Amino acid sequence: MRKLVTWVDIPAVDFKRAVDFYSKLLQIELEVFDCGEEKMACFPTGEGAISSAPGFNPSENGSIINFNCENDLDGAIERVVELGGKIVHPKTKIDVEGRGWFALFIDSEGNRLGLYGD
Repeated sequence: MRKLVTWVDIPAVDFKRAVDFYSKLLQIELEVFDCGEEKMACFPTGEGAISSAPGFNPSENGSIINFNCENDLDGAIERVVELGGKIVHPKTKIDVEGRGWFALFIDSEGNRLGLYGD
């Protein structure tokens, strides 16, 4: 089956701060593109980017994007707090057998997102 989610844009008001937040949180290097009013820092997996553009506004409401932390969910939760984010739903076991654990957080820009792990 093909991937159902093709691309994710995470809005940022303070682009540099958001790039720093996600680079350190996910322990990855983002490829940054500056196109004047629009800026993107793309995930190395090709699935999305941190984006700053007119009309892109962070939100605590709406769809929730979950990042796969595999066996480092606890470490990712700690990094959220260290980086100035806020855990808004603690690490919780998913009731369906074999589905792992999740937590929700507010990022440096005010977006609500999730972390998922085994």
